[in-house]
Amino acid sequence: MLKNIIFSLFFVTYIFGIAQAQERTTSAELYEAIRKLNFLGSALYVGAHPDDENTAMISYLANDKLARTAYMSMTRGDGGQNLIGPELRELLGVIRTQELLQARKTDGGIQFFSRANDFGFSKNPEETFEFWEKEKVLSDLVYVIRKFKPDVIINRFDHRTPGATHGHHTASAILSKEAFQMAGDTTKFPEHLETVSSWQPYRLFFNDSWFLYESKEAFENADHSPHFKMNIGAYYNTLGVSNGEISAFSRSQHSSQGFGASGTRGHSTEYLEILEGEMPKDNIFDGIVTSWKRVRGGEEIENILSKVEENFDFKNPSASLPDLIKAYQLIQKLEDRHWKTIKTEEIKEIITDALGLYLSARAPMATAIAGEKIKVKIEAINRSQIPVHINSISINGEKHPLQSDLTYNRNFDTQKSYLIPQNTKPTTPYWLNEPHTIGMYHVSDPKLIGSPETPAPIKIEFNLNIAGQNISIQRDLIHSYTDPAKGEVLEPFTIVPKVSLKMEESVVIHPASTSKEVSVKVEAFTNDIQGKLKLKAPTNWKITPSEQSIILHKKGETQTFQFEILAPRDSSDIDLKAELEIDNQIFDKQIHKIDYGHIPSQKVMLPAEAKHVRIDIQKKGNKIAYIEGAGDQVAENLKQIGYEVETITPESIKKETLKNFDAIILGVRAFNVVPELQYKNKVLFDYVKKGGNVIVQYNVSRGQLLTEDIAPYPLQISTDRVTDEFSKVDFIDKEHPVLNYPNKITENDFENWVQERGLYFPNKWDSEFTPILSMHDKEEEPKEGSLLVAKYGEGYYVYTGLSFFRELPAGVPGAYRLFANLLSLGK
Repeated sequence: MLKNIIFSLFFVTYIFGIAQAQERTTSAELYEAIRKLNFLGSALYVGAHPDDENTAMISYLANDKLARTAYMSMTRGDGGQNLIGPELRELLGVIRTQELLQARKTDGGIQFFSRANDFGFSKNPEETFEFWEKEKVLSDLVYVIRKFKPDVIINRFDHRTPGATHGHHTASAILSKEAFQMAGDTTKFPEHLETVSSWQPYRLFFNDSWFLYESKEAFENADHSPHFKMNIGAYYNTLGVSNGEISAFSRSQHSSQGFGASGTRGHSTEYLEILEGEMPKDNIFDGIVTSWKRVRGGEEIENILSKVEENFDFKNPSASLPDLIKAYQLIQKLEDRHWKTIKTEEIKEIITDALGLYLSARAPMATAIAGEKIKVKIEAINRSQIPVHINSISINGEKHPLQSDLTYNRNFDTQKSYLIPQNTKPTTPYWLNEPHTIGMYHVSDPKLIGSPETPAPIKIEFNLNIAGQNISIQRDLIHSYTDPAKGEVLEPFTIVPKVSLKMEESVVIHPASTSKEVSVKVEAFTNDIQGKLKLKAPTNWKITPSEQSIILHKKGETQTFQFEILAPRDSSDIDLKAELEIDNQIFDKQIHKIDYGHIPSQKVMLPAEAKHVRIDIQKKGNKIAYIEGAGDQVAENLKQIGYEVETITPESIKKETLKNFDAIILGVRAFNVVPELQYKNKVLFDYVKKGGNVIVQYNVSRGQLLTEDIAPYPLQISTDRVTDEFSKVDFIDKEHPVLNYPNKITENDFENWVQERGLYFPNKWDSEFTPILSMHDKEEEPKEGSLLVAKYGEGYYVYTGLSFFRELPAGVPGAYRLFANLLSLGK
């Protein structure tokens, strides 16, 4: 029972404080932090995406070796799929950024990113560098190395195996190997040297792993004699948890990718191949000074902190305060600015935790606008007998005198006013502030490069005197409220514009030259909003009225305004933009709110616009059933072209229910994530046999299928895909109805596709299936499994790996026309 309690406390400490001003720290964790204070060494792990990192290795280096350990992800995972909601692209990148930050809070690491944009799967690094601007991404990595100053770098992937894995993977390793040599060369990227100094790491490794082999057995039987072997299966007695358990907690933060993991215990071997530097004998830090002897004046600090560690009182951590204060004073005298900065921040938090000192700054609301005066509630409590005095507080550098003794366990709180400067910019992910390309984000402020997120807009500095020593502790301003079900909820405080404009439909399809009603929702973030709302479009798209006057009296008030938009006769597409003019100032952004329980809530500003597409399209059938899979917007998109789409639950898959529909669509990865389909599939096949039409979108194989019986005839899914969205598409069976009725499909229908053609195509199928399309990436053999149609009884079964889940939300005309033909089969 005691072990379970310790384990639970560990879990709560790491997971509970998602948006907390100050995480709760146990004596055991404080002791580990003191041990880490005595280690002056760093390691950088390098990969391409969120989830590439070896969380077990990061946790081991951070918690066993006590090293400052960071993960450098080249991208934010923007090009992947989302298993928890509808967000894709930029919004998915925000989610995965926060998931990585939660993973690092769990395993003890630090997080960095480059400006590279995850544009989707690529098959080799050459293709990757067609979209990534190699010199800029390389510059970002060199900058992070110079800033973080790792002694060792570990690559997740092998730079020598292009084509063996995702092109982004190999590209990350290629960049890391080049950056290793460049970081110490002052002639390379000299602009960095204005803010950081050159740095030459000692060693570069490649972390060999089983997933780079055909199987785990093949990996185990491989020759590992040249490798440096590490047993990372540590057990942390003070925390009551194994390294494998921490690793699983960390891995499980990647909820949007469905990477929940179970903890492991016991011996676990990792293999590192040395690429640069000398092979170590016993420790990856062999030959590198990682004690306080590393810096001039550090030996006395080490002696003091070793005494603190040796005499640490778990029941009374504040007993270490006199020696911690001595160490703090000596750290301030260090000449080495790098380690002085790092260790100052570490020891300040240790002192705070040893005192049980709680410091918090909260706002009564979650948002405010520039120019608004807000109330800041200050709270402080000293849960030790050590004398602590507040000299003052500073809010974003604005000093507020405040004299108060913090006596033992007596809560102190006060309230201060702060006027947010008029020039304060809204809080939004910094990499989305400027227009970006398919492969790169643009960041004008070089100080932000590498940073995982935008700094908090308002920071409060507590200027304290602790046992005679002046120390300043910084906290971010947050918002808190009480939820009846969850209790206290804390979230980031953000600066927002006066209004948010939301187009109710992100994509609108005009199948004919008729008018459609467009709704724009306006949300006020301050009182007394008055202005003129208009939609901007080319002159051949007619908008009525041309503008509307709006008045919103209260902050938080919302109103929805309707416009009629008449599409032209000819096919065309536009980005319809909303603008609200208030006092000669234009507001044209939508605030997207991302709210999932495993990450802090996020507010993301993107242009308030919607894609409107005028296409000639015919359809047969009307009533469609949609069975949700891992999450997509296909059902909503099909409503745009006049289908009556009803989302049905797996429990509703019954003979009596299905007979009412003209077609059934399964959402992406339905056979991966909907357990009921293991036994409901026969109902679907029977529906087809009696004249129905079933369309199954892509699923992942590789052991993730809930059942092999995903079709009425044998079908085997592979990892085949076509990543080039511009690749030529050939028609195998030009006379097949799916290419001719009710819409004549031509090569033009495959223009302007986004990110890819498709993924996880079948590579083996029964002769009853008819392959419709052939396509391939450069220098590859044609693949014919992207769209397979089988007649089964009186109806049709369709399996498609074409990425309709991306193309329909992007308003790709040809994707709509082709999907309408699939739904019209047999009608």
